[in-house]
Amino acid sequence: MTKVGIVGLGAVGAACAMAVVMRGVSRELVLVDRTRRRARAVATDMRHGAPLSDVIDLHDGDYADLTGAALVMVTVGVNERMGGATDRGDPAGRLKLLDANAAVYREVIPRVVMAAPDAVILVVSDPPDPLADLTRQLAGHDRVLSTGTFLDSLRFRVHLAERFAVSPASVEAQIVGEHGTSEVFLWSSARIAGVPLMEAAASLDIPYEQLRTEVEQAVRYANITIIEGIGASQYGIGMVAARIAQMVLRDERAVVPIGSFNPTYGVTLSLPTVVGLGGALRILEPAASADERRGLRASAWTLRQARGRILEASS
Repeated sequence: MTKVGIVGLGAVGAACAMAVVMRGVSRELVLVDRTRRRARAVATDMRHGAPLSDVIDLHDGDYADLTGAALVMVTVGVNERMGGATDRGDPAGRLKLLDANAAVYREVIPRVVMAAPDAVILVVSDPPDPLADLTRQLAGHDRVLSTGTFLDSLRFRVHLAERFAVSPASVEAQIVGEHGTSEVFLWSSARIAGVPLMEAAASLDIPYEQLRTEVEQAVRYANITIIEGIGASQYGIGMVAARIAQMVLRDERAVVPIGSFNPTYGVTLSLPTVVGLGGALRILEPAASADERRGLRASAWTLRQARGRILEASS
């Protein structure tokens, strides 16, 4: 199957659609929004430029038009700016949006599953991890992914690359746990072309603890910085969602930090995961220090509390 669906055509959904078209992920892309006129306008606008990309059947539709999709991205709900989740001092972070977006998911997910029962569902809306747990319950299957900390990890690599004046492709660095304020930076395993980060910093006289503080601040609140500039954090997550769709449709079995249900922690969170046609095929345990493992357990606890709140409301 080479069909992808996107439900929700706000700033993030439209960015996901553009990235799918430009990356040449699928041969068919159907756009669904509660306002059909908006979905049609987005599809029409992109279709005019689509001849410059790989061949694609790009059109708007209703839920029934998701039939046969291999993957459906769900981007519906309130964003950080609209939901008031742009205070760097608020420990809740994106979890502040959970109740409002869970209500929208309870309406949307059953309709997605009715039309595309075999599809992998990619949760993009914030906060994606507890919403993925709710989606698993509503869908009745485990083919559910959260975009998780994939984008956070890319931001981590980009900021390190800037400070060391190297390509991000040469930086190995991951963030695990929640896509939110409790996320865990795996500094102990970060490398530049195989060189441990502390050694690389020492060789260039870069103060390591200062580096950690500055990079964590920049990455943890990157979304807020972007929102303050353009109103929505959309392009990076759109590119990430398209890349995940490509991994699934091509059964790549690529390993990336992405959100999926983890029985060990009893919740959806991000760890290095093998991604292919069935979604999350296998979860790997990364090398981590004792402090990082404690941080991951704390992050899982935060997510379990959030998960419990919305699943109780659904029962």
